[in-house]
Amino acid sequence: MLRTLLSAILLLIALPATALAQRPAQRQAESPGTLISAEPVSGGTDAMRSWRIAYWTSDAQGRAIRVTGMIVAPRDRVPSPAPRRVIAWTHGTWGVVERCAPSLSPDFWQATPALAEMIARGYLVVAPDYPGLGSPMAHPYLIGIDTARAVLDAVRAARSLREARAGADFAVWGESQGGHAALWTGAEAARYAPELRLLGTAAAAAPTARAANLRSGIDANVRAMLAAYAAYSWSRHFGHPLSSLFNKTNAGVATRLARNNCVELGKKPRLGTILGIAAIRGALRSKDMGSTPPWAGIARANSVAPGAVPGPLLIAQGSADTVVAPAVTLAFARQRCRAGAPLRYISLPGGDHGAAARDAGAARTTLDWIDARFAGQRPPNDCGRI
Repeated sequence: MLRTLLSAILLLIALPATALAQRPAQRQAESPGTLISAEPVSGGTDAMRSWRIAYWTSDAQGRAIRVTGMIVAPRDRVPSPAPRRVIAWTHGTWGVVERCAPSLSPDFWQATPALAEMIARGYLVVAPDYPGLGSPMAHPYLIGIDTARAVLDAVRAARSLREARAGADFAVWGESQGGHAALWTGAEAARYAPELRLLGTAAAAAPTARAANLRSGIDANVRAMLAAYAAYSWSRHFGHPLSSLFNKTNAGVATRLARNNCVELGKKPRLGTILGIAAIRGALRSKDMGSTPPWAGIARANSVAPGAVPGPLLIAQGSADTVVAPAVTLAFARQRCRAGAPLRYISLPGGDHGAAARDAGAARTTLDWIDARFAGQRPPNDCGRI
């Protein structure tokens, strides 16, 4: 009896010690930037090798989260020990639910602008999905810190994939939602991932002042769809009810639009989607997310301050963009110039929302600019003409 009691006491004493001994190892295994897996996948051209990766990142509260992405590398004819130059590609809007992850799509290689050109120039392309895309959690749509950390930890994780040969020097380039992600990555890089060296930030058609962007897009249908994405995402991420924007019926419409619609190349919207967008347009006709609590505060907190992005910066914007208002982007650029920071500004006359990254000339100019950053050249400055 006494032996049994002593054994029970010793077990009670030992259990907490064992648990405490295991916690540091668990924390180390889940530390930001740790590569969990890298699965080779087929796609793209014969000049490419691709992996779908899972890795650990942390959210704005420092909690470890498992996320996914893609790595695409040149297929070497003669292997070299030299580290590769890295471009972190930050994608535009694909949707706001798990199944909308770019890495899950057979269109990934076709849909990523200038991917073949990046590979031809010898870059390793690291393309994070962002939290909640490819992972079972709320997607922080256009939420700066969470997204930036996922981008930076994707670059960290790539360095653990031996075949990728990722160096510590990188540039970040993104379009639309990804332009916003690129700007926030630039703002957070030195603080969050000081072992990496960010050489340049390129943002195409980037939402900068979120409240202004929510109200300024000319295309009312796209604006309604993006409002549904943002409201659903922010409601889930921050726990705010949709009732401050919609009645019960339209809250359900916004939820279904967000849950049921990933952006797909060449696909026309279904009738239900068209009717849902019309309902959200009507619901928001007399409301502005950018001035309605709590959505306005979220928009302000996740706007990018022009002076917050250190180092060389390139902005590309189509003059006929009906989604991100060119005037809002130009105001951001001019504020940065007034702060004395150099800026490369590409304006595409007549260019629509997609042109800022997908136009062949704009993409070539952006990659030439990135090449020059890796070569250590002095950044050009267009502030005198804007």
